[in-house]
Amino acid sequence: MTQHNRTPDHTEHVDLLVIGWGKGGKTLAATAARKGLRVAMVERDSGRVGGTCINVACVPTKILVHEAETRRAGDDPGASFANAVERRDTLTGAMRKKNFSVLSELDSVLLVSGTAAFVGEREVAVTGGEDLLRITADKGLINTGTEPSVPPISGAVVGGRIHNSETIQHIDPVPSSLVVVGGGYVGLEFASIFAHFETKVTVLDRGQRALKHEDADVAETAVNILVDRGVELISGASVTEISEDDLSARVAYEVSGNEHSIEADAVLLALGRTPVTSDLELARAGIDTDDRGYVVVNDRLQTSAEGVFALGDVNGGPQFTYVSLDDNRVVADQLFGEGERSTSDRVATPYVMFLTPPLARVGLNEADARGQGYQVAVAAKQVADIAAAPRAKIDGDPRGLVKVVVDAKTDLVLGAALMHVHAEEVINLVAMAIRHGITATELRDSIYTHPSMTEALNEVLGAL
Repeated sequence: MTQHNRTPDHTEHVDLLVIGWGKGGKTLAATAARKGLRVAMVERDSGRVGGTCINVACVPTKILVHEAETRRAGDDPGASFANAVERRDTLTGAMRKKNFSVLSELDSVLLVSGTAAFVGEREVAVTGGEDLLRITADKGLINTGTEPSVPPISGAVVGGRIHNSETIQHIDPVPSSLVVVGGGYVGLEFASIFAHFETKVTVLDRGQRALKHEDADVAETAVNILVDRGVELISGASVTEISEDDLSARVAYEVSGNEHSIEADAVLLALGRTPVTSDLELARAGIDTDDRGYVVVNDRLQTSAEGVFALGDVNGGPQFTYVSLDDNRVVADQLFGEGERSTSDRVATPYVMFLTPPLARVGLNEADARGQGYQVAVAAKQVADIAAAPRAKIDGDPRGLVKVVVDAKTDLVLGAALMHVHAEEVINLVAMAIRHGITATELRDSIYTHPSMTEALNEVLGAL
């Protein structure tokens, strides 16, 4: 950027420079400021204050999930979706304001609106309009996150009838038909959301079966629930071209060498995310990236540049906001603690795909456990068949399953897949059991509140 070669309008030196207002960075910025350090927070997009999670990912999409699930059958789908979007925008706006105030109220924090690019070690030039600010720092944090990938497919350009996971949250009107390109977690979550708003959804998945990282019985349960909702899943589909006109969008694809096409009101591109690093000029600071653009870090989240760390999605780790929060703990220990905490300390990190009902997983699945040589015992039961846990029936959705994988020799829990109402909560209990060596027998014989989904563990594990 030639603009960086001109004399800066102003230069600031800080103890800690944070680029990107994500979960890990904002948390560490506040911690450092409260310890009396001078902190600069640089964010290029006012709509990203607080991070991706609260603005375009976890929080707003789960509002849409909730509104989709609670929509009554007779409600107009268009009006219901518009109300859902309004509530989404209201909450994200309030959270953005709160996140801004958390840092703006700290006297030692300098908030900078603009695009940062490195010009040297721990030194950046920040451009905002015609202004140029030079910032030098003792320590630096890269926390710029990721953005939806644009696949190398002819016509795959976001705009008009073609959307990514961010733009589709404001689609207007709600489409009567939708083609989702990509059968991963993001694609299937949106497929479930729009199916609940009476959209005819078709998912084109490159894999030979949906949810290839899940056990076949778990994937089958999830797929059957989606199909019952009206979603069509086409596996082994390679999309070759996307086009649109005033009336519809058209997607051409191949399955087993045979050409097909489908028309719909809209198309969602859901083929992963890309790190936001292209404008950072990382090479000028001696910061290495991998072949996908992610910042390379060690298990202390240190980059190849002295005193510079990378937190959150941009470092190529699991793309969850709670992992970014733990990244903050790792780096905080390097800056203010004993320097012993690392990412290798993480055990049994759970994740959830917010279908209806949600699918939550932690640890090893059955196939991986057997592949690693464990003598495996499996406890599995469809939720509808669990007599001693009526919570799902009370909530009106007895679909899904509970599956727990156990080491038969030690009785330790190796992993679990839970698909049922409140699975996003129960999975945390199982994850803690794995981390702390609580046996399957202890989980089976524990006292749980009634009626709750946790008590399903009493009955399911009783079958071992």
